[in-house]
Amino acid sequence: MFSYIWPILLIVTANTLYQICAKGIPESMNTYASMTVTYAVSSVFSFIMFIVTSKAKPSFSDFALTNWATIILGVVITGLEVGFICAYKSGWKVNTLALVSSTILAAVLIFVGFFLYKEQLSVSKIAGVVICLVGLYFINK
Repeated sequence: MFSYIWPILLIVTANTLYQICAKGIPESMNTYASMTVTYAVSSVFSFIMFIVTSKAKPSFSDFALTNWATIILGVVITGLEVGFICAYKSGWKVNTLALVSSTILAAVLIFVGFFLYKEQLSVSKIAGVVICLVGLYFINK
């Protein structure tokens, strides 16, 4: 059970801190300068964790397994973070931005799951999307 729960706790904790940090980037700082520092720190931290979490001697052959998804993910994550930072710089509030973007994302991913991964699309899921979209109306009112 713990192996099922801890990733969600990590996601929520990291995402909470992420939103606080993204909102805290100085408005006058070039967003891509901030991202360069962020990813330099992330690269060092990731490499340390790669060494620490390797069961035996770290196998650098893991890097040979890199495929298109790993490469594109780097670009996509940059777009995601730049989007959040720019949204905060343009005036979005912490208590609204993450909720609005996550709700829209959840609605989009229901259809991505259906069309790309053949996941089940039920009436209750569609109703959930409608309820979420109605909720967005009230959040932004």
